[in-house]
Amino acid sequence: MLRDLQEKVCMPAIPNRSALDYFPNEINYKSLKVAAEGCMGCDLYKTATQTVFGEGRVRLAAIMFVGEQPGDEEDLSGHPFVGPAGRLFDKALAEAGIDREKTYVTNAVKHFKWKPRGKRRIHEKPRASEVRACEPWLEAEIKVVRPGILVCLGATAAQALLGNDFRVTHMRGQWLESSHAAKTIATVHPSSILRAPDAQARAEQYAAFVTDLKIVAAQL
Repeated sequence: MLRDLQEKVCMPAIPNRSALDYFPNEINYKSLKVAAEGCMGCDLYKTATQTVFGEGRVRLAAIMFVGEQPGDEEDLSGHPFVGPAGRLFDKALAEAGIDREKTYVTNAVKHFKWKPRGKRRIHEKPRASEVRACEPWLEAEIKVVRPGILVCLGATAAQALLGNDFRVTHMRGQWLESSHAAKTIATVHPSSILRAPDAQARAEQYAAFVTDLKIVAAQL
């Protein structure tokens, strides 16, 4: 797969831009991260502060988590999963018995897509074309990291990796066949818990999220 990615780099650019137009000649974590900083494979770079690439244990990570896209705090800091959803994610990992230091965390889309609301920048769901444009970065990350377990957080990540027909609400917490890792599973994105309508709903959704993570932890 890495050889295929390298060969694609040499192909002439096509009207439908993608991350492949900005790939480095040598495929490794450092070169990918540096190259991604200059990615203009879709228009999201125009309003984002910076590219937010994946971070964590790079080689043979026990678990690789894939979310949707960086949020406001991630966009400003340049690090994935450090905002409100990231803090909830860390809490749930600890409760499930997973050490984040032994995992790799990234997103399907590397730039923050947002719309203004007063002085705030509000998350906006990326279009399918934007997910596709960014897909080569994610594919390369998976090949470099070679995770034992791949966890999709939310619909965007799950559909990017498992197909457009995948429904997290129906198939969460189940081990799935995929070409990306020996074990693949999907659950909700922690941001969806924060959007729950009231405290009781948040508590119930958080408990279900931790249950899914405990299924993952049991395989370590």
